[in-house]
Amino acid sequence: MASKRISFRKRLALEIIRQARKDIVRQHTLTTLFWECTLRCNAACRHCGSDCKASPEGNDMPVADFLKVIDTITPHVNPHKVFVIFTGGEALVRNDIELCGIELYHRGYPWGIVSNGYLLTAERLLSLRKAGLHAMTISLDGFAEAHDWLRRVPNGFQKATEAIRLLVHTTDVVWDVVTCANQQNIDTLTDFKEYLINLGVRDWRIFTIFPIGRAAENPELQLSDEQFTSLLQFIADTRKEGRIKVSYGCEGFLGGYEAEVRNTFYHCEAGITVGSILHDGSISACPSIRADYSQGNIYNDDFWTVWNDKFEPFRDRSWMKKGICADCKMFRYCEGNGFHLRDEKGDLLICHYNRLVR
Repeated sequence: MASKRISFRKRLALEIIRQARKDIVRQHTLTTLFWECTLRCNAACRHCGSDCKASPEGNDMPVADFLKVIDTITPHVNPHKVFVIFTGGEALVRNDIELCGIELYHRGYPWGIVSNGYLLTAERLLSLRKAGLHAMTISLDGFAEAHDWLRRVPNGFQKATEAIRLLVHTTDVVWDVVTCANQQNIDTLTDFKEYLINLGVRDWRIFTIFPIGRAAENPELQLSDEQFTSLLQFIADTRKEGRIKVSYGCEGFLGGYEAEVRNTFYHCEAGITVGSILHDGSISACPSIRADYSQGNIYNDDFWTVWNDKFEPFRDRSWMKKGICADCKMFRYCEGNGFHLRDEKGDLLICHYNRLVR
């Protein structure tokens, strides 16, 4: 498949966005805060980037410790404009999510959950909504065979589908479905799209697997360059249809597909508007980024001080201009790809733009 060229009009837009980003980086206004509230999980996903365990044993960060951080942040932000996202592991293995949620709600923070949906019952959803649940993402990775192969949990497809059916009937929760495109489902995405539409799904995000965690040991999970290009074309065509709102994940610069498979032009917001508190108290950007780039720890450091005075590797990415990025003319727009695609040495693991222009 021939590569998609960047039009003059699109390049002009990229230049305008590039200039605007300078102010965004300078201000580094915190708008999204992830809390990796547990590493416990009821699945054992083949592509997991975390060291998650199926065992129910393990020490989770106490809610009180997380709320202490929230209270140190609150004087410096508008809580209504900082979205808190519970992630893991599987956040719903914790029975005190509602306790934390209602405390966030009383402080004015909107909050949401990323979940595999396995533990979401009608009763649990009602409990979460009463605690102020604002948004939810459910993972569904194709039809039953593909989904259960990837997630490695019995009846995972059935449970996730039931969770989606519950959300379809809510009016006070913003929700979407996220799908990991891989070798097991890439050829059935057209049929799967119809399945989601018939299920009542309105918002759908698709991402691809990056080689960290367990995924680094499973190269068969990766799409070929031709499959990757076909995936982007599928997303672009589906967006034009207008029957379901679909977008590609935030992984990297996509050349001619920029603004055609996402609502905005690419920019990695890690450490710029997105921060996280990991399970052990580490202060980082987004939870997908390696621990090597953590900027401090809530048990030793003040989060707000760290947010303002550190994070330099995230906000000045000129150091990324090495390896295949060294002579790339697109670096001015890409700035080295998604931060989570860098290894512990800072080397780029995968470049989506490079895959598209071969």
